[in-house]
Amino acid sequence: MNDVLVVGAGPTGLLLATELVLAGANVVLVDRAAERSGQSKALSLQPRSVEILHSRGLLGPLLEHAPRLPAGHFAGLPVPLDYTALDTRFPYQLGIPQLRIEQELEDQLAAEGVVLRRGLELTGLRQDEAGVVAAFADGTTIPAGWIVGCDGARSAVRKLAGIDFPGRDGRFSAVVADVVISGIEPDWALPSLVPRDGAVMTMVPLEDGVHRALFTGPEQQNLPKDQPVTPAEVASALQAWYGEDVVLRELRYGSRFTDAARQADRYRVGRVFVAGDAAHVHSPTGGQGMNLGLQDAFNLGWKLGAVVRGEAGEDLLDSYHDERHPAGVAVLANTRAQGVLMVPDDDVACLRETFVDLLGVPEANRRLAGVISGVGLAYAAGEHPLVGRRMPDLTLPDGTTVAERLRGGRHVLLDSAVDGELPAARILVRPDGYVRWATDDAESEVPEFPGVRVTMGQLSR
Repeated sequence: MNDVLVVGAGPTGLLLATELVLAGANVVLVDRAAERSGQSKALSLQPRSVEILHSRGLLGPLLEHAPRLPAGHFAGLPVPLDYTALDTRFPYQLGIPQLRIEQELEDQLAAEGVVLRRGLELTGLRQDEAGVVAAFADGTTIPAGWIVGCDGARSAVRKLAGIDFPGRDGRFSAVVADVVISGIEPDWALPSLVPRDGAVMTMVPLEDGVHRALFTGPEQQNLPKDQPVTPAEVASALQAWYGEDVVLRELRYGSRFTDAARQADRYRVGRVFVAGDAAHVHSPTGGQGMNLGLQDAFNLGWKLGAVVRGEAGEDLLDSYHDERHPAGVAVLANTRAQGVLMVPDDDVACLRETFVDLLGVPEANRRLAGVISGVGLAYAAGEHPLVGRRMPDLTLPDGTTVAERLRGGRHVLLDSAVDGELPAARILVRPDGYVRWATDDAESEVPEFPGVRVTMGQLSR
């Protein structure tokens, strides 16, 4: 029987499958779509996601020609979040379209013998103590020990597992469109999302002369979400914002989205998990969606891998919900706060001015930069102050780095007697880069943890 069935081949599902294969699991990866859409919902990686890919040796092919923006934004306010103040080797957003990330991860999986099976629509799911059986519209059935739904906001896995998705519907509607234009030349820069006359517009270049426009205004609020985006609508919005010199030459793609905010009340039900958009949806403000899903995958992958290998009990899997559900809550909260700051209202304009002043305070700016970048995320604390925190990618005396030692997807034990100056005498780093245990006592032995094998006082990697 297959170890894990991953449903959904977006960035979350692909990274999860990659992590599971690294852990030695037998993975089946399926997707409802017969082929990729050719469109990229997300356009950049936040610093923490860049760190994730680097720690698995997946970043190199993606770096070529990728613009680097040393800042993030909060509600598009005119004071950027300074990523250069963060403790990371990658103090910038990396301008990589989602499609390119998906292709790189799919190629990596193919090299490992995992073939993405397309055109499979999940219609049935049952589970028992032995595993799960997934049924598809074409009559295909796939048994597995575990199933993970990475199948988007309308997740079939989530619905069939009976996982509730509470929250609120969208209060405003906006358009995202890939366009070919003339008359203006927007540069890759931070978006400006400050309302003007009740409208918002931002645009960034993609590739081959195509630009990504994101806009909303009074007209968009009166149109249903499933109504097609027309060239006339896009041209009208562009000219209202940029003036009559801008000309829409071609509309390559257009869709509508809202600021709906919903989150699965449980990320695990027995042998069923949800991750990425299947677990949470929110406004794209701040560019956190794809990055939140990648971090879900990175958290779940090593834990599920340890259980599949028989090195950890199933109770380890409960920590996936315990850690990632609060992370999702925090992102939904900050995106909703950003949405409030974008409301075209005089009182809100005063609030925006207050936030602009606060972002000029280095400590406040650094705090929000850590939130939006993902670098500031910490899990539940332990007895030592390092526990639950992300381990910095230190260069060690032998010339290696912490990230390089994590390439194998296993725990790493750092010992100050061997690895030089460290913030503690001994540090046990989880496969996802967070500190699992630390001590200032150089003589302390590593406690027994699920998924960690220690032989003769040394960590078995």
